[in-house]
Amino acid sequence: MIPSPVPRLAVIVVAAGSGTRLNGGAPKAFVGLDEHTILRHALRGVFAAPRAQVVVVVPAGFEGPALTEVREVAGDRIDLVSVVAGGTTRQSSVAAGLAALWADVDTVLVHDAARALTPPSVFERVVAALEKGADAVIPAVPVVDTIKKVNATGAIVAAVDRSELAAAQTPQGFRRHVLVEAVNAADADHTDDAALVAAAGHPVITVAGDAASFKITTAPDLDRARALVSDSPAITAPARALPAPRVGVGTDVHAFGGEGSLWLAGLEWPGEPALSGHSDGDAVAHAIVDALLAAAGLGDIGTHFGTDRPEFAGAHAEAFLAHTRELLSAAGWRIGNVSVQVQANRPRFAARRAEAERVLSVALGGAPVSVSATTTDGLGFTGRTEGVAAFATALVVPA
Repeated sequence: MIPSPVPRLAVIVVAAGSGTRLNGGAPKAFVGLDEHTILRHALRGVFAAPRAQVVVVVPAGFEGPALTEVREVAGDRIDLVSVVAGGTTRQSSVAAGLAALWADVDTVLVHDAARALTPPSVFERVVAALEKGADAVIPAVPVVDTIKKVNATGAIVAAVDRSELAAAQTPQGFRRHVLVEAVNAADADHTDDAALVAAAGHPVITVAGDAASFKITTAPDLDRARALVSDSPAITAPARALPAPRVGVGTDVHAFGGEGSLWLAGLEWPGEPALSGHSDGDAVAHAIVDALLAAAGLGDIGTHFGTDRPEFAGAHAEAFLAHTRELLSAAGWRIGNVSVQVQANRPRFAARRAEAERVLSVALGGAPVSVSATTTDGLGFTGRTEGVAAFATALVVPA
């Protein structure tokens, strides 16, 4: 049942992005920041803002998971919320959200779920500017970096006066009819809704944004957001009230056929065939990383060490494990211990097991690591000596 009085304000939460650059293993809005998703955190800000109809736009097929997130956050505002499937572009997703608005709505905020940590005060400033008569309002922050204009070869052409620049954020607010007319008249894709409205000839004003309202687009952005969430008592109080340890499981496999030396369990194995992979193919280290990230609820190895992270190309176990330890520490976790089993015909681990455990433990800040090794009696790809498989279990405890 629609509550009375019916809100004249609506918030369209755009959460239909695929998250290709984030490489989080799911559409961006459904990647975890802590034990909750990016979407859940974004909705917290929406429901802490002025009362409004809320339309959540998600990829087709994710309506059910989105409703679950909504029910956990909306409370007594659940009747104000609907979830709809988005399109292949941002503009088509916004259009889908506009089509779901109630007739009485006359002002609309469009908010990117990827700006999951936007404070309610930003919503309030945008709404206040609309109430004063503005047709279109965006929050913005000053550009603090020195900006250069470059040509196609990368050469600097000119300096840009940053005093005239501002970085646009969301939520962006509009008179409903202004946004609807601009969407219907659009003949090209625009980077945001304000650009679309400006192209239709309407003035756009700015209000103060917030540094916390950055957009989560890449893995480093995700790391930054997770660190901020872990440092915020208001957000993490429920999690910190649960001191129980957590366990994660990780697996990794790599085939022989790489170039150079074999690196496995943080050790170089001269005379053994190398494993192929984006880094050094160390299946043992990679399984440990996956187990630790899983235990802490921080995604998986592809989230943080994917092919879009060139700094990890060719990297060895020490770099992977040290960075994982930093991620866990930033999220409020400490490594308890790790156990990993290697399945392979070669190399033979017995003579170097203690050395491997010591190297891996040092990389994890001193956490105990146990390594065991076995064969598969000639079965499967490891039995045919085609590669190596590793299976890890990790325990993490609140720091």
